[in-house]
Amino acid sequence: MRYYIIFAAMAASLSANAQVYKDPKAQVEKRVEDLLSQMTTEEKIDYIGGYNGFYIRGIERLGLPEIKMTDGPVGTRNYGKTTAYPASVLTAATWDANLSFRLGEALGNDSRERGVHILLAPGVNIYRAPMNGRNFEYLGEDPYLAGEMAVSYIKGLQSKNVVATVKHFAANNQEWDRNNVSSDMDERTLQEIYLPAFKAAVTKGKVGAVMNSYNLVNGEHATQNSHLNNDILKGDWRFDGILMSDWVATYDGVAAAKGGLDLEMPSGEFMNRKNLLPALQNGTLDQKVIDDKVRRILRIIFRFGFYDTKYTMTEPLKPNPESEKVALDLARGGMVLLKNEGNILPISKSVKTIAVIGPNSKGYIAGGGSSYTEPFHSTSLLDGIKAAVPGATVNFVDNSIPQMENYIASSPFFSEKGSKTHGLKAEYFKNKNLEGRPVATFTDKSMNHDWPGAPDVMGIPEDNFSIRFTGVVRPAKSATYKFGVRGDDGFRLYVDEKLVIDMWADHAPTLKMVDLPLEAGKEYNVRLEYYENAGGAVIAFAVYNEVIDFSAAEKAAANADVVILSAGFNMSGEGEGFDRSFELPPYQEDLIKAVTKANPNTIVVLYAGGNVAMQKWLPGTKGLLHAWYPGQEGGTAIADLLFGTVNPSGKLPASFEKRWEDNPTYDSYYDADNDKRVTYGEGLNVGYRFYDNSRTKPQFPFGYGLSYTKFEYSDLKVSGKGTNVTVTYKIKNTGSYDGAEISQVYVHQKESPVYRPLKELKGFNKVFLKKGESKTITVTLDADAFSYYKADKKAFGYDPGAFEIIVGASSEDIRLKDDVKVK
Repeated sequence: MRYYIIFAAMAASLSANAQVYKDPKAQVEKRVEDLLSQMTTEEKIDYIGGYNGFYIRGIERLGLPEIKMTDGPVGTRNYGKTTAYPASVLTAATWDANLSFRLGEALGNDSRERGVHILLAPGVNIYRAPMNGRNFEYLGEDPYLAGEMAVSYIKGLQSKNVVATVKHFAANNQEWDRNNVSSDMDERTLQEIYLPAFKAAVTKGKVGAVMNSYNLVNGEHATQNSHLNNDILKGDWRFDGILMSDWVATYDGVAAAKGGLDLEMPSGEFMNRKNLLPALQNGTLDQKVIDDKVRRILRIIFRFGFYDTKYTMTEPLKPNPESEKVALDLARGGMVLLKNEGNILPISKSVKTIAVIGPNSKGYIAGGGSSYTEPFHSTSLLDGIKAAVPGATVNFVDNSIPQMENYIASSPFFSEKGSKTHGLKAEYFKNKNLEGRPVATFTDKSMNHDWPGAPDVMGIPEDNFSIRFTGVVRPAKSATYKFGVRGDDGFRLYVDEKLVIDMWADHAPTLKMVDLPLEAGKEYNVRLEYYENAGGAVIAFAVYNEVIDFSAAEKAAANADVVILSAGFNMSGEGEGFDRSFELPPYQEDLIKAVTKANPNTIVVLYAGGNVAMQKWLPGTKGLLHAWYPGQEGGTAIADLLFGTVNPSGKLPASFEKRWEDNPTYDSYYDADNDKRVTYGEGLNVGYRFYDNSRTKPQFPFGYGLSYTKFEYSDLKVSGKGTNVTVTYKIKNTGSYDGAEISQVYVHQKESPVYRPLKELKGFNKVFLKKGESKTITVTLDADAFSYYKADKKAFGYDPGAFEIIVGASSEDIRLKDDVKVK
């Protein structure tokens, strides 16, 4: 008995000292607390700063693995070629939550193949105006639609034990000067328009991570905005995961630590020992704050099994057929047919001659920035058409709009005044700020550089360098010349010491142009400054006076039975770090008008993250298909839709205005007085909420999209008790094609003590129907469908009374209505 007692005491002592955090059967919170207790203060501070670009650092003595991240949301882009899915706005245009779930699953599989723990996606910022450079990465103008699509995406991704990161929290609705501009709005607008998709991601999707945005919100940077991060995210929504910064979006270490930021990426530039240890010692910062940040990271590591399961890269990486099928299904389901005059579509597969024209007809077309993904392979528009109708003659007009790069070699550059040496003086610096003595100086005769790694200049690193190009432009004839610069990252151009192009910020390869009148023989001083931060490096410069000649395009169009013309943007014209124009890129409108005049049987395929100016060319165009950025399978999907193999079913997730002046944010999108603050003057009236209450009507309304068939709505029934309301109705395919229909359920309170929009989306459904088939649709509504943010109570709630239930094929095409009393 004495030995038994001694043994039992020893066993109890060993158990008490066991490392609970290493026990995979122990509860997550117990493992977290045990491991947290083993860490020193210095280790904890180091741990909340990113490492090696896209990692949370490992701690070998505690068995903590490195946690690997990758950019999203349309592919696992950081570790070589992968599946390139369509832009997120196209996913929103499918209105198909099941397909969004499949996308999440596919991205989860792609992530696991690359040993990735955390995917930096989805993005859910609201589409406010068409120029925002990252609209294509987001899920449209409506917070309910964005939230529901994001929740499905998150659940699909996290079902594969890969953490989703909903971003960019919050109100990052423009790329113009995004690090400095404050998005200013009242609390109700913030809570009802710009936060609900994030809330859904947290409360319904159980997202593991949230990413703060670059911008300020109501005067405080998002990464140190305690109201957003502590009061709302971690308080009201009870988010218990990781709140990380966007890359280099932290501005003050102590303020960020106190303001709720858990993880500074890509490194601890501000939240580090130098800044935080003194704050802990003098009482400015509580140790509990640091502990909570580490606790949140550890919680996710244990919850998703990262501690117990080693994630490794599969080598060699190969295309995944299942992922590619998801990319194709998305592209087919999310492109939107906007115009089909005279039923020009679908095109008969017995067509004899097709002219393919336009700058986006060849190659892989996508938006630029941190979501740009390089696919193993892709199908272009031209390739898709050729494959769809192998018996037709397809005449492709290459270079129908001259590209800037075509003129670099002939640009009238000279290294100094009076010189006959062609080129510009190039000075290379080993830093981003053109500081100190140049490492290398020589005459650059090419002015067209694309370096995936380090430049071929001795002593210049792969990242963090800068170049100054100087010389003169001496034109041979008097004319208006184009000065074009394409760069990744920042560049600025001076002509005779006047700043004429300013893109001094991190961004994807971007083309900017300015027209300047030049006199023959006169010399103009030019200075082009460039810096590279990280990733690939691109800088190209040309000065030219081109003569636009559409004769080849016009001839091909005139000799064709039908014309397919690609227009819109690509990674150089629309992407992260800059806002694009509302107008199409130079000469595209003129090309469309010239081609449609030569052959009115022209279908335009538009590539863009949102709306573009159409008024000058849309009336002369018989067909318009909005392809967004359709991913690697885009060419196949476009051909499927144009030739009727698949019936178009996508609908717009954003309202398309006729003119930029018609948009409700027209007077409040840009910082008019240069005080770095943008007041969201439209309040709740974003998109269709504005057009419903205005005499101004959009070109194409929210929820709009054409099909090759027709759908009939009937038999609306609304029933329920309290706030649990069931809406049922029938949809019948009365046309000649099988197809899918997206129906939308809106809610409106008939009498309210406060302003409420005329209607708000609170449910939707996508159903496939064979011709002649009908189905009953059921949509359920809960208290959220009838609630608004009551600012005096600082909470959502509803006012009992009569509500109108509105069922439509778009926000303007209303098919059914009924009332319900909510008690």
